[in-house]
Amino acid sequence: MALDLRKISEGVRLILEGLGADPGQGVLAETPDRVARAYGEIFGGMDQDPRELVKAFHADDYDEMVLVRDISFYSMCEHHLLPFHGRAHVAYIPRSGRITGLSKLARVVDAHARRLQVQERMTQEIAQSLTDALNPKGVMVVIEAEHLCMTMRGIKKAGSLSVTSVVTGLFRENSATRAEGMALIETMK
Repeated sequence: MALDLRKISEGVRLILEGLGADPGQGVLAETPDRVARAYGEIFGGMDQDPRELVKAFHADDYDEMVLVRDISFYSMCEHHLLPFHGRAHVAYIPRSGRITGLSKLARVVDAHARRLQVQERMTQEIAQSLTDALNPKGVMVVIEAEHLCMTMRGIKKAGSLSVTSVVTGLFRENSATRAEGMALIETMK
């Protein structure tokens, strides 16, 4: 399903009218098209299969934890169409030396973040994409995010962070492995 920028532009024009603004006046005349182009970028992950971003290769039976932490991201809450942003921490334990490039972990986070999303599902989807692509011994994904729907409206609690996690395989089965992963995430904060 490709993004329909024309429909997005029309929708923004209706929102402007609903706000009592004249979308044909001054700077607002180009706003619907600007927003549509911005949405094209913001929601660029809607048509992407994140598993296709992960290319596995062999690394001489490396079977220790691989962790990339503090992966910054921006996403859009599907409940209010307001942004949420934060950091993802992604770890996996390779099976039989089957690893991927470190940047691929960040690319998977971006692909899932660049769509209408809720943090809980995003956490699960990142873990599942890595599981499907790498068949690792375990995956751990921890996401910390600030939701502007809680900052700008509603409860209005700026700076509050929501934390979600998904742990599979050895991270779930072995408390020491899980503790090691969490300790590495917390290092140097």
